[in-house]
Amino acid sequence: MGEEEQRNGSGRKEGRKKSKYGVACSIVGSIISILMGYDTGVMSGAMLFIKDDLKTNDTQVQVLAGILNICALVGSLTAGRVSDWAGRRRTISFAACIFFVGSVLMGLAPNFATLLVGRCVAGVGVGYALMIAPVYAAEIASAESRGALSSLPDICISLGILLGYVANYLLAKLPLVYGWRAMLGLGALPSAVIAIGVFAMPESPRWLVMQGRPEEALAVLRRECETEDEAQVRLAEIKTAAGLAVDSAPGVAAPKSSGKGVWKELFLHPTPPVRRILVAALGVHFFNHLTGIEAVLLYSPRIFKAAGIATRNEVLAATVGVGVTKTVFILVAILLVDRIGRRRLYLSSLAGIIASLACLGLGLTVVERSAPHYAARWAVVLAIATVFTFVASFSIGVGPVTWTYSSEVFPLRLRAQGTSVGVAINRLINATVSMTFVSLYKAMTIGGAFFLFAGLSVLAAAFFYFLCPETQGRALEEVEQVFSHGWCAHRGEVPAVEMRKSTVAEGNAKAQP
Repeated sequence: MGEEEQRNGSGRKEGRKKSKYGVACSIVGSIISILMGYDTGVMSGAMLFIKDDLKTNDTQVQVLAGILNICALVGSLTAGRVSDWAGRRRTISFAACIFFVGSVLMGLAPNFATLLVGRCVAGVGVGYALMIAPVYAAEIASAESRGALSSLPDICISLGILLGYVANYLLAKLPLVYGWRAMLGLGALPSAVIAIGVFAMPESPRWLVMQGRPEEALAVLRRECETEDEAQVRLAEIKTAAGLAVDSAPGVAAPKSSGKGVWKELFLHPTPPVRRILVAALGVHFFNHLTGIEAVLLYSPRIFKAAGIATRNEVLAATVGVGVTKTVFILVAILLVDRIGRRRLYLSSLAGIIASLACLGLGLTVVERSAPHYAARWAVVLAIATVFTFVASFSIGVGPVTWTYSSEVFPLRLRAQGTSVGVAINRLINATVSMTFVSLYKAMTIGGAFFLFAGLSVLAAAFFYFLCPETQGRALEEVEQVFSHGWCAHRGEVPAVEMRKSTVAEGNAKAQP
């Protein structure tokens, strides 16, 4: 009895050690997202100083804010193919190298044109980072912890935004000619570290299987799984999902692993489940930024000024508060996403977003229509408070769930390039909002702009409720089956155990001669 307890105890300890290995790999792979967050956060404050130093107008400010996301389209659309060819690790390193070049160009920019070029280069790196980080995290994680670990890129984005806001506040005291350049150039330092440090991580076992290297994949899975049997079962499931027989010989690559035919299967001749997956995955990215989050994060100094905060130091300090709020509530989301599921977290988050945006629109409208310095105190307090409740609501659900959900629903053969299309849509809507927000609020008032975002968020809630089934607790190899039950199966009734049995049975059938 004592020996058995001792063996069980050591087994549990070994299991915890191996699960920590997967967590550590996901964390390292997600750190690349800090660069994107830092750029967003630091640019919100840097634009105030760039306008004074380079004498830019509102149109140039909007172009500078949005061009990063336009160029991220190029990165995200090519990243899927590159990651299928070169591997997930090398793609992360490549993204960091591109961002390094962009940060150096921005930090040394003598004029607006060079600054714009640097931001374009950084944008390509952002596109790569946004695509590859959630894919790597989803592929290296177990089904039980995938929701939390796939949310890590969004946490890193939030941490980067916070660091950007803090850099704005601290470096604002430098002379004008150096301040904004130091803010933007600092992004080169972590880029260099990530570009090299990423090679300490293992490659994705799913990518290794697609390349016909199952022995290497099994070596990674043994370090992640608690038992040899579990590692073998997961390898069999991955092979089945990749279109390989369970007993396929090493060196046999998965069909379509080079990316040929993927676009045809995604858009020209998709099966009904793939069509539903495509609508769900691209839809969550489409609605992600129509909530107005980029307008709040990028133009928060202007919003706080409109709400009645007067001095530049107070405005920058308030933006730091926004960054802290975003980071804290995403950490809460990590604790909840694998416990209460994607759907409940996302829909609850949208309820808070809609209420916050409506109140923010009301508060800003009252402040805007009041005489200068005589706005009703309740309206000022409401406007400032609801900026924070909006960021908190977004960060606890819509933000992290978008990246988790879109990275886990695609089948293995379509995941990299399907995710890259989702990121491209995400960046396109992000660019549209960031490049038009100033013009939008000048045309329809700043309060009216947030009422519009509230209405779009209602549409997002309807879309997710009816078209996005629950994926909590499913192995990646099972998720495609969730979408095989029609549009009306939005509650995700099919038990995970049934699906797991079906998947293993398929694999065993393929293994038989």
